Amino acid sequence: MSYLLAANQKPAIDLAPKTTVEEVLQNVRTIISTIKYEIPLDRGFGIDGDVIDMPMQQAQAKLTQEIFRAVRQYEPRAIIEFISFSGNESGRLTPKLEVSIRETG
Repeated sequence: MSYLLAANQKPAIDLAPKTTVEEVLQNVRTIISTIKYEIPLDRGFGIDGDVIDMPMQQAQAKLTQEIFRAVRQYEPRAIIEFISFSGNESGRLTPKLEVSIRETG
């Protein structure tokens, strides 16, 4: 089963998710909405913010690479099926992911 996520979704943080799916989706959402160096004890957590001044095509390519790297490293239970981007005139890119959950066990 696939789930859709967007970086601009900001539901309340659940410190005790009831299901593995909720936990993994919350973790992926946190990863894609955090810029590297924002987390004091893990400066590598999140995605690289250097894409800010890049042309739109380059920024999408770089963000795609960063999202795959970060999710693979920090939430290996998530499998990214597809990444797309929405944007506006000001150049703000919002990644949208289709994610499935790796069965453990």
